[in-house]
Amino acid sequence: MEIPTTQSVKIQLIRNASLKITCGDKVFLVDPMLAKKGAYPGFEGTFRSHLRNPMIDLPMPVEDVMEGVDAVIVSHTHLDHWDEAAQELLRKDLPLFAQDEADAQIIRGQGFTDVRILGADVIFEGVHLTKTGGLHGTDSMFSVPQLAEILGKVMGIVFQAPGSKTVYVAGDTVWDKEVDETLAKFNPDVIILNTGDARLDGFSDPIIMSKDDTLHAHQAAPNATIIAVHMDAINHTALSRQELREYVQQKDIQDHVLIPDDGEILQF
Repeated sequence: MEIPTTQSVKIQLIRNASLKITCGDKVFLVDPMLAKKGAYPGFEGTFRSHLRNPMIDLPMPVEDVMEGVDAVIVSHTHLDHWDEAAQELLRKDLPLFAQDEADAQIIRGQGFTDVRILGADVIFEGVHLTKTGGLHGTDSMFSVPQLAEILGKVMGIVFQAPGSKTVYVAGDTVWDKEVDETLAKFNPDVIILNTGDARLDGFSDPIIMSKDDTLHAHQAAPNATIIAVHMDAINHTALSRQELREYVQQKDIQDHVLIPDDGEILQF
């Protein structure tokens, strides 16, 4: 028996891939990157590596980002998803979910005292969290051992709570079979894609999703709302929000794809 939707889900894009997701009255901070503009050098060996990261400031004070957060989720420990500023500024006793024991050990080493592993069946104060798979690049990239180590493992997350819409955060992945499997299994109402078209030097394919994946997502899940993030903030992202807005207009999917500005709150 399907439970009717009685609680709204709130999603706020902070910047890049950093999100505040309110589900089942709990607030999750996902992939916090909290540094000031230009705090870090560009990623070596990537598109526009001469630019410093992040390329833009936070749209709000850090205190506002952290306000009300019940738990933190780190999909992987790359700088643009878990930076030194977040490590310094977040409370060390906040419940924090990592993708595996290797990442958990890194984060515990940064002083966090309540680090948990996200798995297939985790309940956090009434909210069901499910780890999903992904691939942070193409098979050809992962065939190069040194590059495979740099790209590393990643995860997505499905959020479910009684009476709330189901939210799927795909994470830093290209479109692969695990994305298809997640859509088929969970039939999410809201799909959040990292569509920045991030690129490495010497490769024609991106290491995360791009504009065509918004169309693919709509075709694969026509009843879902797609939210596109991870643009305009990091040197190696080749796709801008403006370019994506033009693309979704051309494809006539603008009623199904939302492209929020930094700080914007969406409610479902």
